[in-house]
Amino acid sequence: MKSALEHFDKAFENRIRLQVMSILVANENYDFNSLKELLEVTDGNLASHLKALEKEEYINVYKSFLGRKPNTSYAASDKGRMAFMKHLEALENLIRQQKQ
Repeated sequence: MKSALEHFDKAFENRIRLQVMSILVANENYDFNSLKELLEVTDGNLASHLKALEKEEYINVYKSFLGRKPNTSYAASDKGRMAFMKHLEALENLIRQQKQ
C-alpha cells in the first residue's frame, strides 16, 4: 500500500487546493473572487492555499485592472497540470488496487 501512496502529491492533500487545481485545469483561468465564491471560503483561507500552490509553481498569477479595480486571476502552470494529472493517476491506481 505504501508504494501507491508515495505517488500522491502533498500539495493536493488539502481539499481546497485540490478543488482549486480541479477548477484551473478545467478552465483557462479563474479570478480570485470567482474562486472564493465557488469554493465558499474566506479571502484569507483562499489566499493561503493559492500562495501554497504558487510556491510549488503549480499556478501562474496574473494581475490586471478592470477599469480602476485590481483583478487577480490564476491559471494552472504546465508543471501544475502535470503534477495534478500524476496525483489523479495515483488516486486511480489506489482505487484499482482496492478492487483486487
